[in-house]
Amino acid sequence: MRKKNLRTQGFVADNRLCLGAAILGCLVRAASATASNYAYTDLYTLQMPTGFNTIEPLWVAADGQAAGYAYSTPMSNNNHALLWSGTAGSVVDLNPAGFSNSDAYGTSGSQQVGDGYGSATGNNTHAVLWSGTAGSAVDLNPAGFTYSTALATSGSQQVGYGYSSATANRYHALLWSGTAGSAVDLNPAGFTGSEALAISGSQQVGEGSGNATGNSTHALLWSGAAGSAVDLNPAGFSNSEAYATSGSQQVGYAWNSAAGNNLHVLLWSGTAASAIDLSNLLPAGFFESQAYSIDPSGDVFGGALDSSGNYHAIEWSPAPEPASLSMLTLGGLTLLRRRKDR
Repeated sequence: MRKKNLRTQGFVADNRLCLGAAILGCLVRAASATASNYAYTDLYTLQMPTGFNTIEPLWVAADGQAAGYAYSTPMSNNNHALLWSGTAGSVVDLNPAGFSNSDAYGTSGSQQVGDGYGSATGNNTHAVLWSGTAGSAVDLNPAGFTYSTALATSGSQQVGYGYSSATANRYHALLWSGTAGSAVDLNPAGFTGSEALAISGSQQVGEGSGNATGNSTHALLWSGAAGSAVDLNPAGFSNSEAYATSGSQQVGYAWNSAAGNNLHVLLWSGTAASAIDLSNLLPAGFFESQAYSIDPSGDVFGGALDSSGNYHAIEWSPAPEPASLSMLTLGGLTLLRRRKDR
């Protein structure tokens, strides 16, 4: 369902592919415009497990945990899900017994999520939840679903998507609470397909399409049930996707098929009408941008492409609240009065 993404043009940094922002620490404020202004912190080297020759990290959490996978030619290039816990030698092979292939897409706290397949799954891809070891693996594939994958976890819940003949083999957004039997189909009425891409607190975000959207892709917000879905696509945009939520605000991007398809970073507060186009804050010369994550303070992180073909890691920070501005103004006036008295 992805129509366009900076990743297709070489920018590798979304809410699952964020090494530039986490391992290398290249979180640069919007005022930065050249590579010389970038700073980074090399947290640690992701050690290659024995028997593998290629690793693909897909997610790095704030606590330094990294999730991804590795493979090697001698193993017929089958992937094994991996977890690193803050040090080079901490790598754990998460591939469960009965699985010939697995991938880890996200980690939060003590949980990791992804998917895998093998004899244990009838060689169908199933969503998987781990708690730090291969033996802890839980097959999340709901009854009746042929395929599923889990992309993100927060607290005790996980999100992703799956399909079956009952869904006409179209993706349906899914929400789990740690077991296959807990799966909730989030696909809203009027949508033929949907994906849940991120979760925080009681909110889930992603995208979907169908008759309700004129078959365009629209960003979606859920609160635990299909009927709770909110279409976040704002006026003036034909397509959108939501990539992350802080629990109260959501971020992603949108584009207009009739106006060049350039991506615009959007920040929502629960409704389509609340959308703020953060791309408008970028200086002249930037023509495309995406947002991938938002922290509890409202800081938004993403990337932008300039007219010279350079990619920039960007942080958008909220302005001080009006009350804070008032206090600053009052403080300034007080200082002026004191200086006059002197």
